[in-house]
Amino acid sequence: MSITTHRMQFPLSREDALRLRAGDLVILDGEIVITAGLPTHQRLIAALGGAEPLPMDLRGQSMFHLGSYSREVGDKFKVEYINPTTSTRFNPYMPTLIRELQLHAVGGKGGLDSACAQALREVGGVYLSFLGGGCALLSAAVKEVIHVGWPDMLIHYRLVRLRVEGLGPVTVGIDAHGNSCFDMVREQAADRLEGIMNELAVDRAKAALPS
Repeated sequence: MSITTHRMQFPLSREDALRLRAGDLVILDGEIVITAGLPTHQRLIAALGGAEPLPMDLRGQSMFHLGSYSREVGDKFKVEYINPTTSTRFNPYMPTLIRELQLHAVGGKGGLDSACAQALREVGGVYLSFLGGGCALLSAAVKEVIHVGWPDMLIHYRLVRLRVEGLGPVTVGIDAHGNSCFDMVREQAADRLEGIMNELAVDRAKAALPS
């Protein structure tokens, strides 16, 4: 499979998202929104239902499951580092957020389920897989904190809009056409499972023979 590297401006447009294919690499410039909070996702769903206003304009934004260590210095909010968190925790909420907010790029680590992939296909969006443990590389790309939403929440649960430069590379784990690297890996593993189990059975049988 041929892998292409793209350097793209964010928030990602639908047109740019549709250009990407599962397995491609992307380097990010521009603005992204991050959070690592399960309570944040629950609050977003409630806000979309009318419980309160959204803390910033999120329609068409690029939202990533990136944890952070941040601190408040006077009236400034400083992000010291960012690191991906597991996206599968947010599976119940992401289809609604993707559709209602028309998110053309979401991401984190570990992937999302088929319901999320279907929502991405409907709106023309991609899931970007970030390097786990790549904190130093990822954090160096953070240039500015633009806006902090819901300051009443714990710092790492807040919605934070960042300006980044050269963030990545990240992998297109799920593309806007419904193709998923995560599904491909699972299918390959399932195809190989019977052969692996047979080999193990032969090895066990040999080990049981008297010497």
